[in-house]
Amino acid sequence: MAALVFDDVTVTYPIYNAHSQSLRNQLVRIGSGGCIGSSGNAIVTVTALDHVSFALGNGDAVGLIGHNGAGKSTLLRTMAGIYGATSGSIIRTGSVSTVFELGAGMDPELSGYENIMRMLLLMGHSVSAAKAKIPDIEDFSELGDFLVLPVRTYSSGMTMRLMFSVATSVRPEILLIDEMFATGDASFQKKAETRMHDWIAGTDIFVFASHDHNLIRRLCNRVFRLDHGTIEEDDIRHIGGG
Repeated sequence: MAALVFDDVTVTYPIYNAHSQSLRNQLVRIGSGGCIGSSGNAIVTVTALDHVSFALGNGDAVGLIGHNGAGKSTLLRTMAGIYGATSGSIIRTGSVSTVFELGAGMDPELSGYENIMRMLLLMGHSVSAAKAKIPDIEDFSELGDFLVLPVRTYSSGMTMRLMFSVATSVRPEILLIDEMFATGDASFQKKAETRMHDWIAGTDIFVFASHDHNLIRRLCNRVFRLDHGTIEEDDIRHIGGG
């Protein structure tokens, strides 16, 4: 049984040598995903998650909403174990699969086929098990002969197709997706949405960050709104379209 529990979790990170006011202003402008402070000695600290608590279990399909820089990506990466908590505790039970920023986990100099094997092996599959999944990934990605080419030759949409096809070729207990539908053509987006519906029906925990509130309503049964590193659960029936 899968579980994902955050108990008063805070994530901060330092930015060294932030001597100038211009750098501080730049950090504010780009949206850091949290609050900017100072720990002295010219070290600027960013609080990306601020005392976040929630519990997810079997059957939870959660949409993450909020402005750019609200902390959605940081939360997903902390859920996955990529980022550690500065304070508080995290319980994570179950296998995890992720679809994050374009190219994450890929070697752009390797071919599509080589990256498929690389990602599946990193996910814990044996060589034989990984090879057995290649036909399904080939078919779903619709990349055809491009799979023999280096990933650096791919468009952003092609890269996302490959990442999504690999991530959803297995049924981990926990699937985390960050803005999957920001790239790719409309037909693949629809195909991917259908696959996620099927996946959610047979999985434990699904978390999806998106600005598309209508899509979140179709895929999810809970919604968390993030704002500068804080989190609040909303009624999914009442979130606006977009």
